[in-house]
Amino acid sequence: RTPIREAFRQLEIEGFITVIPRKGAIVSPITDKDVMDFYEIKGVLEGYAAKTACGKLTEKEIQKMEHLNELMARCEGKNDVKTFSRIDNQFHDVFLKAGGNEKLWKLLHTLVQQFERFRMGSISLPGRMKESIKQHKDITDAFKRKDTDLVERLVKLNAEKGAELLVKEILRER
Repeated sequence: RTPIREAFRQLEIEGFITVIPRKGAIVSPITDKDVMDFYEIKGVLEGYAAKTACGKLTEKEIQKMEHLNELMARCEGKNDVKTFSRIDNQFHDVFLKAGGNEKLWKLLHTLVQQFERFRMGSISLPGRMKESIKQHKDITDAFKRKDTDLVERLVKLNAEKGAELLVKEILRER
């Protein structure tokens, strides 16, 4: 019983469930505010990380990002959201790790793990995978040109677009 109670407490702290005394636990709904808050934080932190990594990325790392984007395009063709999401994380990890700030990478990794359900919801929306692939190509091209301001802006835009589409879907469902 104790490990289960502790697991429920942790899930409640992370906002995944709401525990109602003498009733039980229910899955917490995703609100438009939750989505906006998450993607705002993600955009700012990832934008900064991308800007920091811009001058440090090697040709091999840029090629890896291009290859990962090609794999995402294959997933989009099969409508494989789960694999697309996993590869998308790998794409972002390339520049997050290249920046050399281990604490920032860990913080973003933890944040993304906690809010994976938001991201899966966003990626699964019609047209989002295709748009994400295009955004990733633009990001990779900006890294090739070592345009730090553009890289930062494009990475933030990538997060903002995910938020925008998911918020529209949440509000539509209401």
